[in-house]
Amino acid sequence: MDSTDQHDSSHGGLFAGTAWHYSRYRPSYPQEFLDDMIQRLRLDGTGRLLDLGCGTGQLTLPLAAHVAEAVGMDPEPEMLTEASLQAREQSVTNVTWTQGNSADLPGGLGHFRLVTMGRSFHWMDREQVLIALDEMVDDNGALVIANDSCLIRPTTTWQQTIEEVQRHFLPPDQQHGPTPTADPRQTHEQVLANSPFRQVNRQVYEFLRPWTIEQAIGYLYSTSLPLHRLLGDRQAAFEDAVTDALLAIDPTGQFTEPVALEVLTATKN
Repeated sequence: MDSTDQHDSSHGGLFAGTAWHYSRYRPSYPQEFLDDMIQRLRLDGTGRLLDLGCGTGQLTLPLAAHVAEAVGMDPEPEMLTEASLQAREQSVTNVTWTQGNSADLPGGLGHFRLVTMGRSFHWMDREQVLIALDEMVDDNGALVIANDSCLIRPTTTWQQTIEEVQRHFLPPDQQHGPTPTADPRQTHEQVLANSPFRQVNRQVYEFLRPWTIEQAIGYLYSTSLPLHRLLGDRQAAFEDAVTDALLAIDPTGQFTEPVALEVLTATKN
């Protein structure tokens, strides 16, 4: 794959140095989920959207056409730069990108009809965020929290093979990224039940996600584990090892991942 150290950063926040790969290799959300959300929440081109922990806009951009104004918020300036580039490429003009994290709320952002958190709520102080959002979300508004299984939680032989190669290249104390803030003893649904947003609807979308070897390697560089920095000058050798191991499993270089996308829609009433 065509990746160089210019896209890496050895310091900064949780996802510093990952934005270039994040925007190109993070999977998008299935259209069925987006269509269901638009219909269920009656997103008719009015109201405001806040995408909290927006990354490079994987949720913000497809939803922007269905609200009057969208705000994408993320602590990493590199993410927002990539998100802005994606917005221009897609001719999306009603999004404002703002740097900040959940601890900065409400931050003078105003009120919103919808707040989304895609693959991000586990990095936050969930109880404090929900208290802050109570002041920001319209009485008839909603929260949508979406999380799916991901490539680095192996459920197939080819995913386990990637994990084995990574284990070979990294010492034991560098196998995993930072620990999420959320207490794993409480699910998102349980936290919501004890918040102002206690009316919760849970829906799970199950599907197969296709991967190429390039996409899989690119995804590995998009996570909170600073793989670029940890590999150093062994990056090319690592990519070759992953490629050879995967081609030994399937010479076509085409793979599928079984995905379960959990979507929690929470309202006050």
